[in-house]
Amino acid sequence: MTLYLHYSAISDVGRVRRENQDSGYAGPWLLTVCDGVGGAVRGDLASSTAVQALRKLDQQPDDDILGQLAGAVHRADDRIAELVEEDPGLNGTSTTATVALFDGTRFGIGHIGDSRAYLYRRGELRQLTHDHTFVQSLIDEGRITEEQSRTHPHRNLILKALDGVRHEEPDLFEFPAEVGDRIFVCSDGACGTLSHERIADILGTGTPDFAAVELVRASLEAGSTDNVTCIVADVSEEPPPEDLAPLLVGAAADLPRRMPIGGGVAGAVGGLFRGHRSGDTGEIPPVDDDIPEGAYVADPIDPEAVRYAPRDPGRYTVLRRLMAGAVLLGLAWVVLAAGWSWSQQQFYVGEQDGNVVIFRGIDADLPGLSLSHAYEVSDVSLDRLSDIDAETVREGIDADDLDDARSTVDNYAAIQEVE
Repeated sequence: MTLYLHYSAISDVGRVRRENQDSGYAGPWLLTVCDGVGGAVRGDLASSTAVQALRKLDQQPDDDILGQLAGAVHRADDRIAELVEEDPGLNGTSTTATVALFDGTRFGIGHIGDSRAYLYRRGELRQLTHDHTFVQSLIDEGRITEEQSRTHPHRNLILKALDGVRHEEPDLFEFPAEVGDRIFVCSDGACGTLSHERIADILGTGTPDFAAVELVRASLEAGSTDNVTCIVADVSEEPPPEDLAPLLVGAAADLPRRMPIGGGVAGAVGGLFRGHRSGDTGEIPPVDDDIPEGAYVADPIDPEAVRYAPRDPGRYTVLRRLMAGAVLLGLAWVVLAAGWSWSQQQFYVGEQDGNVVIFRGIDADLPGLSLSHAYEVSDVSLDRLSDIDAETVREGIDADDLDDARSTVDNYAAIQEVE
């Protein structure tokens, strides 16, 4: 039996942010939320670019649902890389991506970052995705609780995102759909503020439209300082109304598809819960791959106060590596020089060309490098010594210093005269 999605999507700039850096899309086969990261380097462009790439999935998928998800996420990452290459001023921008792809009987989930997907089934809420954040790693280790994570000073530090640089692999999994399932996909402006109990309470009431609006309202009333994007979809046996068109929300709907050099941000300053609907949902423009170079230009907007992308590798990585290599080579040279200086204060007695010789250095060799050299050649011939003494000299006789080495040679000279 083929099932259908009845969906709603809404995005609000919130009560603190000046621009909306969230983007979302809801269609008959696809639900996705991308939360831009980057502040002054235009997280709104990252999220809208990712959603524009991901929305091409909105058609009934084939059997390889996870393969299609992975390919779409990688293409979104590649598109961000192209933007940065076209405009180096965008270096450092990135976005989360949480994607739910529906084929009429099951959902495939692709996820990277800290936006989330939930399943509300038979009155119980289940978080489907796992945050790629620093505080989630602390929760996993049992060092803090979920409740403590909401107020942790580093709660917004993301460990994985789409940035066109690291090419991180998304989490991928699938699960069967059931009639009556309700899927909730959101940015952390909602899930970072609302408890699981509060989310479940809202998802258990009303239509997808009602639930989406109430989730945004509840997030802002609970003190969310971020943009808030919520997508709610019900799984049903009944086809959706004919007038239910795909919805594009947030920065993806606000930003023009082409922005001339010097253009400003076309995002709404207000939000749905500030008395008007500016910046909410919008008509979906055709998917356009032919975006000319310079289509998007970073402009000086306020950086985000508490949200950080994964550490930017920077433009001077090669230089830093060369400097680090130079430091290591310098340290190695100092160690070798110190070792060589010490070795040249050592002496031993050995044999060279049939005579007893005092050597300076240590009685050892490295491949292609001798660690000693003849310092004083004596008149003592090994032929005039006993076989035992001659063999002892050939094996080398350690000396405490030069005087000790000379004393050893004098002893053999005396033996030679006696013999």
